Amino acid sequence: MFPLLLIYGNFFIFLLCVILGIVLIPHGWQKLKDLPGTASWMGSVGFKPGRLWAPVVGLLEFIGGLFLILGFFVQIISALLAIQFISILIWKIKSKQKLVGGYELDLIIFGVSLLLLTVDTDVNLINLPIWLGIF
Repeated sequence: MFPLLLIYGNFFIFLLCVILGIVLIPHGWQKLKDLPGTASWMGSVGFKPGRLWAPVVGLLEFIGGLFLILGFFVQIISALLAIQFISILIWKIKSKQKLVGGYELDLIIFGVSLLLLTVDTDVNLINLPIWLGIF
């Protein structure tokens, strides 16, 4: 154990939010910039109606990623992401996809979402300079 590092716990939770946001934003943007294609694909794999789920998933990933980076509504966004990614995991496992090259990223996002759902941090992008002692 490294007790000295424990004082940085809130900062590392914030950093985890930023990293997850950086991962989610391009995934959401990819879905949003081709909504008809995303909707068609989602409908074809069983997420019906695809026209409903494509913008919901795209917006959750894009806006949710931005909110995570900013530190806004972290627990709410994390709860929604956990629901989304457990659904994805169940679908991928049922369709016999493998862990490696299949659902490893989804599993990590699900796990990080659960962690962020259960912790509270007082660090966000707005008060980061204060927290770091810059101001």
